[in-house]
Amino acid sequence: MQDSLKCWMRVLLAGALALGLASRAIARKHPTDLTEILSDMNEASKRLKTVSANIEYTKFTALVNDKSTDSGHLFFRKGKTGTEIRIVFDKPESKILLFKKNRGEIYLPKINQIQEYDLGQKSDMVQQFLLLGFGTDTTELKKSYSVKYLQEADVDGQPTIWLELIPRRQNVATQISKIQIWVNEDSWLPAQQEFFQAGGDYLMAHYSSVKVNRDLSNSQFELNARSNAKVVKMN
Repeated sequence: MQDSLKCWMRVLLAGALALGLASRAIARKHPTDLTEILSDMNEASKRLKTVSANIEYTKFTALVNDKSTDSGHLFFRKGKTGTEIRIVFDKPESKILLFKKNRGEIYLPKINQIQEYDLGQKSDMVQQFLLLGFGTDTTELKKSYSVKYLQEADVDGQPTIWLELIPRRQNVATQISKIQIWVNEDSWLPAQQEFFQAGGDYLMAHYSSVKVNRDLSNSQFELNARSNAKVVKMN
């Protein structure tokens, strides 16, 4: 379970990746021109303030040929104090992930435990993932990732741009060997992401019912754990 939860923390950070690409449709003269695509992504990311969506995360472990899926809801907000992300998993069992002020938390209601991660001590990893979105200029993205246009593809019947990102830095590559993103061509929101790990393992993130720049309450960015929950420092 320990390795699995750490894996979810990596996904939480990397999940920032495509959300920063979002906001509105932008007409492109040349759909396959990577320079134009990245320029449009950059402009769209500047307008992003909040996102709420249904999510489905599928994890495949090659060694045991096992595939498991967690589903729930994602809440994202750019605030005055920084970026906030909360993921509430409903199935197959309840758990809440919260990223806020350089701290990551996982709440496990079944055992009433909060696992805390000081992400500031992992600033390199946090920076590598977060620079892919949240308003960061795509010039910075290209400094850390080799970006390749693959093709246009349909996801849930909607046209998307399929991109592949290969980490340039070794400390990131040891965690994630490559990332593929499917960006909706109408909304500029992520339809799907896939994170490839060593040994053939991968994580697939699928987004649906996506809503952008709507008011989200402060309570949607709180852990909302029971008062007697046990806190465990994970760093």
